[in-house]
Amino acid sequence: MNRSDSIVILTGAGISAESGLATFRGPDGLWEGHRVEDVCTPEALARDPATVHRFYDERRAKLAQVAPNAAHQALARLDREWPGGLLIVTQNVDDLHERAGATRLLHMHGELKSALCAACGAAAPWTDALPPASTCAKCNEPRLRPDIVFFGEMPYQMDRIYDALENADLFVSIGTSGAVYPAAGFVQTARAVGARTIELNLKPSAGSALFDETRLGPATRLVPELVDMLLR
Repeated sequence: MNRSDSIVILTGAGISAESGLATFRGPDGLWEGHRVEDVCTPEALARDPATVHRFYDERRAKLAQVAPNAAHQALARLDREWPGGLLIVTQNVDDLHERAGATRLLHMHGELKSALCAACGAAAPWTDALPPASTCAKCNEPRLRPDIVFFGEMPYQMDRIYDALENADLFVSIGTSGAVYPAAGFVQTARAVGARTIELNLKPSAGSALFDETRLGPATRLVPELVDMLLR
């Protein structure tokens, strides 16, 4: 890699699992005891807002009990020291990348520590419980909801993501299943422009065959090794 090259990194639940946060779907298909359809769809929010809001309140509160791990810290180091282009795109809604110090970062699926107004679309930082019918400070409508991209909704800043991918020299996927689109298709976009592609994961993902290289193991070992290699 030349120091002027551009890197795009995609992170998924696997990078935060070693900090103690549950992956999106466990082996039983549940997310911390709940069906995804009951807590992560617009229909669930309309049908039972109390359950949906309570679920994300509990996830938000749990963030205080966990800390960034060596993989988050390594990416923050890359962010500080890499002079070329860099965009870290995370599917995670936790704040562990930020707490590690990463700044060239984009949350494509939203953030636990943010509230979104369903009336005017304004988003605002939020750290406490978010009861249903909480009022938006911008438009005064009682329509605040968790700022989470539910199934069936469009992920955030897709134009910025694809622009970065189309100019990437290296694409790295860390701790993702490779089964959820549009993120699962990022490797194909990167390959189409000639970028080198590397997967770091505990086990091969659904899209492993599309990568130039797959390295298997815990993110806390593989990510620091990769960052050391890039920066030396």
